[in-house]
Amino acid sequence: MASADPDRPRRKPTSRRAKSVDAASAMRAASAQLATLLGRPPESVSSLKPADEGWEAQVEVVELERIPDTTSVLASYKVVLDEEGALISFERTRRYNRGMTDRPF
Repeated sequence: MASADPDRPRRKPTSRRAKSVDAASAMRAASAQLATLLGRPPESVSSLKPADEGWEAQVEVVELERIPDTTSVLASYKVVLDEEGALISFERTRRYNRGMTDRPF
């Protein structure tokens, strides 16, 4: 077994987090990529949190515009991004009217 060459430069260990995007970039990436897939612009990002291997966001999208605006139908999508900000998956988790408020159980 050969020993390591002491004159050979050593590679620095790379951190997986070194490639990760910051929260603002993750929020923009989640919105933009979901808009591309759905063909509708996102209304807002209602939550964003770090996940084991990237980010998880809840993105609100208008699915059906109505008059008055308070009766428009929105959907909340769970969007999972990898540590570089690429979309891994999305899932519609809820549909609701804009004028509807959440009530405590």
